[in-house]
Amino acid sequence: MKTVKRLVVIAVAFISFLVLPAHRAQSQCAMCTLNAENSVQNGNTDGKGLNDGILFLLAAPYVAVAVVGFVWYKKYRRKNINVDIKDQKIHLN
Repeated sequence: MKTVKRLVVIAVAFISFLVLPAHRAQSQCAMCTLNAENSVQNGNTDGKGLNDGILFLLAAPYVAVAVVGFVWYKKYRRKNINVDIKDQKIHLN
């Protein structure tokens, strides 16, 4: 149970580091920046939505990798099973 709490804390910290500074990022190519600036100057709000769309597309691969990693962890994790075989005979054939 302690490792589950640790995993949850690490996951929350990782996600918060990815999500929190996202509203400050300006990740656009030169053509997108030019189109966004021109649309904002003319009174449209399409440029603001363009930034949000780019950040959404940037986050999608990280979410997909996190989901695959979580499923892999849940499927292939090792269970702690204590087996006492001192009282049984061992057959080596």
